[in-house]
Amino acid sequence: MSQNFPPFDDTVQLEIMPVDFSDESPIIQSADYNSDEDMLPPVVMRTGNQDEEIGKRKGYFIIAVLFFINLLNYMDRFTIAGVLKDIQNFYDIENREDGLLQTIFIASYMVFSPIFGYLGDRYVRKFIMTGGILFWTVVTFAGSFVPKEYFYIFLILRGLVGVGEASYSTIAPTIIADLFAKEQRTRMLMIFYFAIPVGSGLGYIVGSNVAKLFGQWQYALRVTPILGLICVAMIIFIVKEPKRGMSEGGTNLHHTSFLTDLKELVKNKSFIFSTLGFTCVAFVTGALALWAALFMQDSISIQGSKPDQASVSLLFGVITVIAGFVGVALGAEGSRRLKQYNPRADPLICAFGMLSCTPFLFFALVFSEHNTAATWALIFIGETFLCLNWSIVADILLYVVIPTRRSTAEAFQILTSHALGDAGSPYLIGQVADLLSSNFKGDPQSPQVQFYTLQLALYITPFICVLGGAFFLATALFIEDDKEKANKLTQGIVDAVESLPERGIDGIPILFRVQ
Repeated sequence: MSQNFPPFDDTVQLEIMPVDFSDESPIIQSADYNSDEDMLPPVVMRTGNQDEEIGKRKGYFIIAVLFFINLLNYMDRFTIAGVLKDIQNFYDIENREDGLLQTIFIASYMVFSPIFGYLGDRYVRKFIMTGGILFWTVVTFAGSFVPKEYFYIFLILRGLVGVGEASYSTIAPTIIADLFAKEQRTRMLMIFYFAIPVGSGLGYIVGSNVAKLFGQWQYALRVTPILGLICVAMIIFIVKEPKRGMSEGGTNLHHTSFLTDLKELVKNKSFIFSTLGFTCVAFVTGALALWAALFMQDSISIQGSKPDQASVSLLFGVITVIAGFVGVALGAEGSRRLKQYNPRADPLICAFGMLSCTPFLFFALVFSEHNTAATWALIFIGETFLCLNWSIVADILLYVVIPTRRSTAEAFQILTSHALGDAGSPYLIGQVADLLSSNFKGDPQSPQVQFYTLQLALYITPFICVLGGAFFLATALFIEDDKEKANKLTQGIVDAVESLPERGIDGIPILFRVQ
């Protein structure tokens, strides 16, 4: 039997894992081990208070809390888009500055993600999330009181909101992965990622209608902070910290250095290509999220009707909610069923979604000049295909990356997808539209000029969809090998384990299982 001695830092304690079969049927259990006489009992890590088994009922409560917080995150993010015209008028800003609101938020989000990814792989995750959400609540509420003369203060505060979201988005999926495995994990991720389209849609709906009800757009930013305080209480009292890797029998796992983690992630082809594919998803989603409602208002104007911002935002919000709900459900369920016959099902479904989205998005832009109802229908179908991959991409990351690197991997994916995706796409679309408006006759701020320039700028998005489909097809070439390697590493099978220094704790060797 080969001996390998993994490095540990002074924050890690070792103990013998007891065999416990409680009446609650815990969803986190030790892996089954062979009864060979020469094998040591399984060894587990313990960081903080992570000793207790978590029963099914408790696990489902935790998923419900994580879903609610994710819902609130996306609701807050797209509240701005629901009242964008009001913000434009209040601060007297142009399209490029509108786009900058989303860009600075995403920039902050992606810059802080690696920090929280590092912390999330090494410390108690629920405390990190609590601090981040509390910070997000404060800066969101403060942003609603910035006077019209200080737009750039408002811009900075919207950027700081990304710090709070980074603390949550990098960590929550890893908790789900430690609670559930295989098909159960796919279902739980589906539920968790329902929050993205539903929260985004509610952002448009609640934001625009609360602003209309109170007569001031600032009130739209005062709804989510109140709910954010409720989220903080729920994390403290409901969410229990699971052991890392326990849903997959990863009792032998240990931490390596941050640099080693990054090197291994870069060598993981499935992770890299799926991240690039998701970057294209983020580019298109970010562009549509900020500009679609405003674009449709201008579309209705040039057809001779008077648009109502609240009504357009409400309709786009409803479309986003339904399309997202249907898309995420179809993607997750299609993945679950198709994987029984094809181990490459996940990236293939993602590629199908991106490539199928392309023609509907393209023709939505074409018909927007002539028929509003047809445009809405095409947007709905296009968004449905675009949402097929939300939970699937997360699932791919979780099964091709070992548990002690998942928060770092989430952070890496967030950094890449936002840096090259929705951090720049809203600003890029706005900048292209403003540059094109200088070549049109008439008032650059008129609905006609605004519509045609935005339409031309948004034609970039279908081409990005095609590129995303290509990246997901590339992922399919490597997904089987990378999944098998991650599984072996998690279970401690020696022939897949990376080279490790021969060290132990207090001279006691730690043995990995050999098959």
